[in-house]
Amino acid sequence: MAHFSDFQNDIYLRGRLSDEVPALTTDLLALEAAARQTLGRGPFTYVAGAAGGGATARANREALERRRIVPRMLRDVGERDLSVTLFGATLPAPVLLAPVGVQSIVHPDGELATARAASGLGLPMVVSTVSSYPLEEVAAAGGDGPRWFQLYCPKDRDVAAALLGRARKAGYSALVVTLDTFMMGWRPGDLDRAYLPFLRLEGLADYLTEPAFLAGIAPEQRADDFARVAHWAGMFGDPTLTWDDLAFVREHWDGPVVLKGIQHPDDARRARDAGMDGVVVSNHGGRQVDGATASLDALPGVVEAVGADLTVLFDSGVRTGADVVKALALGARAVLLGRPYMYGLGLGGQAGVEHVLKCLLAEFDLTVALSGGRTLADLTPALLAPHVRD
Repeated sequence: MAHFSDFQNDIYLRGRLSDEVPALTTDLLALEAAARQTLGRGPFTYVAGAAGGGATARANREALERRRIVPRMLRDVGERDLSVTLFGATLPAPVLLAPVGVQSIVHPDGELATARAASGLGLPMVVSTVSSYPLEEVAAAGGDGPRWFQLYCPKDRDVAAALLGRARKAGYSALVVTLDTFMMGWRPGDLDRAYLPFLRLEGLADYLTEPAFLAGIAPEQRADDFARVAHWAGMFGDPTLTWDDLAFVREHWDGPVVLKGIQHPDDARRARDAGMDGVVVSNHGGRQVDGATASLDALPGVVEAVGADLTVLFDSGVRTGADVVKALALGARAVLLGRPYMYGLGLGGQAGVEHVLKCLLAEFDLTVALSGGRTLADLTPALLAPHVRD
């Protein structure tokens, strides 16, 4: 039986037979430094940056590092099955590619390269509303691979409904509604460079190919870049959204709906009561509220509140295979990986994304085995040492 950890053996074998070494580092924590040296300052900061002084982004990592795995011995881990079933679909591993927009700022192939890489490994890509390529083109690039669609609900409900209709027609199986970005957080790294790619029409492919969006611009101005950007900026976020608005989503999407940005157990309960299918415990990677709760610290409370009723997913701070183990041990069904694959995309396009994903999956597989696990059911809170707070 093949295992994700076989990738490690492949690296050593290629090195022995042809003196070949990986083009990118296998240290997933070192990817950010490599990307910093390669990407332009604006794009790098946009991907790597955080809100305010970065306290929430640091807290995400600190929360993961505080937990310690306690390996168990003599468990017969020769055969392992790390698959998971989410909303009726069986995936080879509990890993999804988080929705990250405007990917063309780090590589010209952007979401197309990412979709190909994800599809090749059978992992779902959650495609952002603010992609550099239309959602149909991203779907085509991913072929038969699993794909979910992420929605930032715009003020114009006709545009929202049209986007959801297009996504369903293009074969997106689940919907992720991001709740925490109805307005953009204070991000000094971007502000100091006055860098916002959307103002350069990057990341607006779904809008610019949507008749319902273009209908809001006077015909004589539809070719004018400023008019298009201004129209988008006026509808992108809606700070008036409430729980009642989830009825609109349900009306226009007949598949699973997952709410992303949940940090409080009460909000998770409200998601359940509103008929949602899942939540993502997330603080947007620390990009929205400076000084917020670390997502991993919020995870156990959300799992306790709704874990039997909703599919609980996790993101914010995930960098390594060990991080995946810790999140699953605390009750997440799967994790969403964000910045690391973006660094891989910037450093090596499709091959870079594939490398990052293979490294993460191999380390995850090895960590499970070396900790005494064979399946995801073995990843429970008992695997972790008692939580030590700061």
